[in-house]
Amino acid sequence: MQNIILATDGSVYSDAAARSVASRTLLRGDFVVHVVHCMPELSGEIKRLVGRETIADWMADEGERSMRSAVAILRDADFAVECHVLVGFAPDRIIALAKELHAAAIVLGTHGRGAFLDAVIGSVATRVLAHAPCPVLLVKGPAAI
Repeated sequence: MQNIILATDGSVYSDAAARSVASRTLLRGDFVVHVVHCMPELSGEIKRLVGRETIADWMADEGERSMRSAVAILRDADFAVECHVLVGFAPDRIIALAKELHAAAIVLGTHGRGAFLDAVIGSVATRVLAHAPCPVLLVKGPAAI
């Protein structure tokens, strides 16, 4: 069985990507969808002040909340789903997981901000596309929200 990675940030754009996978229009066959949400690494100072256990609990809760909608879309379409809350720079962590799982594809919803804003603030999709070890499917989300 093949592995597909669906990276989500909990947005409507990620839900559009989940619906695209669920439709089985472009990705066919049997596969497990690994739904991924990436949390930023927190500084050592924050970890000391708040406590590692509290941070770990918060990250798990926030990750679950961010993945909930995409997971529901996929499970409603009878997909096998595994959830991963990753910590670190999102493009690097998504690419590392894709390599570890020998992923057949990575699916991401795009915010479609445009080249200028992506150049200024960066784009997870652009970085993943440039360095992924497998095909990347970018799903355009809804127009204006």
